[in-house]
Amino acid sequence: MAPHSDRQTDLRTSPYARIDLAWLLFLMSLGSGLSAVLATSVFDLSVFLSGILCVGLIAIGRREGYLIGLYNSLAYAILAYRNGLYGEVYLNLFFFVPTGIIGYLLWRRHTTASQTVAMRPLSGLQRALIAAVCMVCTVALGQVLQRNPSQNTPFIDAGTNVLSVVATLLMMGRYKEQWLLYILLNVISIGMWGLRVSAGGESSDLMVLMWSLFLLNALFGYWRWHQGTKRAAAFQKNPENTAERACDAV
Repeated sequence: MAPHSDRQTDLRTSPYARIDLAWLLFLMSLGSGLSAVLATSVFDLSVFLSGILCVGLIAIGRREGYLIGLYNSLAYAILAYRNGLYGEVYLNLFFFVPTGIIGYLLWRRHTTASQTVAMRPLSGLQRALIAAVCMVCTVALGQVLQRNPSQNTPFIDAGTNVLSVVATLLMMGRYKEQWLLYILLNVISIGMWGLRVSAGGESSDLMVLMWSLFLLNALFGYWRWHQGTKRAAAFQKNPENTAERACDAV
């Protein structure tokens, strides 16, 4: 039994179960087909597919995405190191790995009976503060990274690092606005790896494809979590008129 049940969205049956399954199948089928053409090694293929599966599971609110993400973080760090993206290396090794473990445990405490995590929104003030923090930290980190003579695209790399950190913290807290940051992050990352394609970077074309699918998934994720927070709010207002009821997740 899970140690905690979330009474806001503890559902016996999710109305999005079929949509969630269809989305995962679509994402993995598309990713598998495209990566089979572009991947130059089994390692490249594993980085790509583990990343796609990880974000797909998170988009539908499944905590198993964190477990897949642990491998992806380690493997992606190796690939980033080979391409001189040291900010990405540090981010994955020293942030994503530990937060992946913590995030899994936190989500486990708030997993509903439908096996998806309880979702919630930020307030307007919280959104404004997060936007300010992202801008200030990006400039500061960019100044640090550009001191490394072998660092490529320091401020772009800084932006992806900051957005990744903040979005991950929001994800751990189960806030739907994580997906707005992921949308921006994915756009920047596509541009960053696009520059590496023009420079002949290792497996950079595959990374452009991966981040493009991440962008598509982030758009779906925002819609899915927006629906989840709306359903939670409706349940809070009229719990007696819904089929939702509190119970411990199995």
